[in-house]
Amino acid sequence: MALTGLDIYKKLPQKNCGECGIPTCLAFAMKLVAGQAQLDACPYVSEEAKTELTEASAPPIRLVTIGVGDKALKIGEEAVLFRHEKTFYHQPGLAVLVDDGMDKAKIDEKFAQLKNSQFERVGQFLRADLVAVKSSSNDSTKFTELVKGAVETGFPLVLITDNPEMMKAALSVCAQTKPLIYAANESNFEQMTAFAKESNCPLAVVAKDLSMLSDLVEKVTAKGIKDIVLDPGSRNIRDSLRDATFIRRAALKKKYKPLGYPIITFPCEMYDDPYMEAVAAGVGIMKYAGVIVVSDLEPWKAFPLYVLRQNIYTDPQKPMQVDEGIYPVGEPDENSPVLLTTNFSLTYFTVSGEVEASKIPSWICIMDVEGLSVLTAWAAGKFIPENIGPFMKRCGITDKVKHRKMVIPGYVAQISGELEEELPDWEIQVGPREAGDIPSYLKNWSA
Repeated sequence: MALTGLDIYKKLPQKNCGECGIPTCLAFAMKLVAGQAQLDACPYVSEEAKTELTEASAPPIRLVTIGVGDKALKIGEEAVLFRHEKTFYHQPGLAVLVDDGMDKAKIDEKFAQLKNSQFERVGQFLRADLVAVKSSSNDSTKFTELVKGAVETGFPLVLITDNPEMMKAALSVCAQTKPLIYAANESNFEQMTAFAKESNCPLAVVAKDLSMLSDLVEKVTAKGIKDIVLDPGSRNIRDSLRDATFIRRAALKKKYKPLGYPIITFPCEMYDDPYMEAVAAGVGIMKYAGVIVVSDLEPWKAFPLYVLRQNIYTDPQKPMQVDEGIYPVGEPDENSPVLLTTNFSLTYFTVSGEVEASKIPSWICIMDVEGLSVLTAWAAGKFIPENIGPFMKRCGITDKVKHRKMVIPGYVAQISGELEEELPDWEIQVGPREAGDIPSYLKNWSA
């Protein structure tokens, strides 16, 4: 039987020191039960209590790592059904499928696509995460050679074959990279489990339905395998969404351990239509895949998926933000325009992008308002003249320009008069309300 919060509290040191970040030991115990805290956060818990409480405090969805080094992918360990309840932590990995039945030119194209499918957005680099290597030839030599080529890309691997001998051959050349072994099924799980245990690699488990899947997971875990990824066998959007939701709810709400693992999904096997495949991948990102295998990542498909993933896996309570300071765009000089805005990442990168498009070198003064947008920061009493004045004095912009003209966002035009009182040496100019109008505004600006 699972321990209650009171049961856990009795095993804690009961110092109420708050060093775990939670005021009392009882509150900490309740957080452990809810999967919202880690036992390691308590610096005084005894080793005996740690042993007893490990199972009770373990996250409802196990954290699984695929690969090694900087590009290793961590999936699972989520604690909520909806990001607004708290946040999602480990974003799903997008994997590009390569098959040993493809010709060399096609394989090289996929590997190049994997390396080149990278974009920068609001200060973050968005890219693919894995290469999924599949054998359709049933030729051990061809599969092993393809795996060797995939290892050279530096991306973590998913090895896809249900043939134990083929899997053994592939692992002989890549086990050190800790690939995901795909997959153990009802007929081969004995051998696949042995490979996973010997190589210390995560193992995917696949079955025709959730009942068979949970039974098979219990057989696999009984053999000592802990790092598991689930494939419920769904091969269309409706069934995939249904199964993923059921798995997440069973793990979080019912604490059902056989389904307490991350999920792998295969949009590449669901639809021949590339647009429907992209839709299926998007559904996987939203609900609740850990690995998503697609046939390719052409830019038209990759960028929307990356942005969707970025938006969902950004902590809603911690807006993306840039550091306070002065940011030059182009090569501004002492006569260049000075623009003021907040440190919300999307605001900064939108404004800087439009300034760059204007081809007018400029200075952008970024004020720290805890990552809020212009209007939100103004409404919260952070982007106001009383705060802007001291910022402009300390940021050092007066050492960079000889004029005293500052452009503020059009949406806060109402603060211009008070701001001139705070900065009597400056002329406050009201800029456009929309970032898209910045280029035309700057072309008519003069010092």
